[in-house]
Amino acid sequence: MVGLRGQQPQLQVGRGDFLIARAARAWLLAVGLALLAAPTDAARFQDGRIAMGTLFEVTIEAPSERLAREAAEACYAEAERLEALLSRWRPDSQVSKLNASAGGAALPVHPDVLSLLADAKALGRQTRGSFDVTVGPLIALWTAAGERDRLPTQAEIDATREKVGVEAIEVEGGRARLARPGMSIDLGGVAKGWALDRMETLLRARGIERALLSFGQSSLIGIGAPEGEPGWRVLVRGPGGDFAGVAVLRDTRLSISGSFGRSSEIAGRRFGHVLDPRTGWPVDHEAIAVVEAGTAAQAEAFSKALLVLPAPDAIAAMEAQQGVEGLWMGAEASQETAGFRAAVGFEAAPSE
Repeated sequence: MVGLRGQQPQLQVGRGDFLIARAARAWLLAVGLALLAAPTDAARFQDGRIAMGTLFEVTIEAPSERLAREAAEACYAEAERLEALLSRWRPDSQVSKLNASAGGAALPVHPDVLSLLADAKALGRQTRGSFDVTVGPLIALWTAAGERDRLPTQAEIDATREKVGVEAIEVEGGRARLARPGMSIDLGGVAKGWALDRMETLLRARGIERALLSFGQSSLIGIGAPEGEPGWRVLVRGPGGDFAGVAVLRDTRLSISGSFGRSSEIAGRRFGHVLDPRTGWPVDHEAIAVVEAGTAAQAEAFSKALLVLPAPDAIAAMEAQQGVEGLWMGAEASQETAGFRAAVGFEAAPSE
């Protein structure tokens, strides 16, 4: 599920004057996927700002630079608006107020928050409980364990897990409530994807047909394709930072998660930032998950599930959901759904 901290995604975006790793360039040329700087009549605007706790990057092609800039500003404004509602780090956000009132009366909540909470509950069911936005108490427990360099006892973990479970999020009639005292929600594992879904709707309403949006290069939407190209090309890295292949995004929502994007050592053991809400323990193996889905929020949830569940179980969970495809890469092996490569135009790097 969501992690102890943020994550450092292991991916680079490339197209035209985007940066491309030297190690990958020769192979891209060899298979005919070199990023071409083709002449174009469209104006392209590229920019990036800090938003929702990470770098939010925008590339938009439009009939004029003015229209592209205006569309980008609309995306920035939407990110700021949603962060003000959803951030658990802002004491005045609606999520912070819900957490503070856990176990008490239901609070009136903005429609966007209600919608995201309902989606989060559904995603918890789809991922067989491996994605759960109520892991806030577990995050606090393991953060404290890291600060004192002492593993929590199993009794402490079990007691904390009593405060976790999406079934205890109650949503009804414009109000929401966390039913158990001590509960807290952390939307960091889904909010960026959910924001991208809102931004896609916003851009399409403005007539934007070609854009690439990226939160931290881990949650992305490719709208349409750059003029003259099949899609927005993305270089994907596997465990340890090795070049794993290229994904081509065209009306595609993609999430990349790494179990050791950030890691910590507690009492001599290395743990990743991703927590398993079913056991209460952080993931302790290095892996990368790449997921494509019908929405960016769904892709984010399943990329966490792919790290938490045993890979065969996660693959089966994705194949049970229409329109969800994924790739799991471990240190020595990989697994993927039957339709993953076709869904994202994935070309694996040749093995040495």
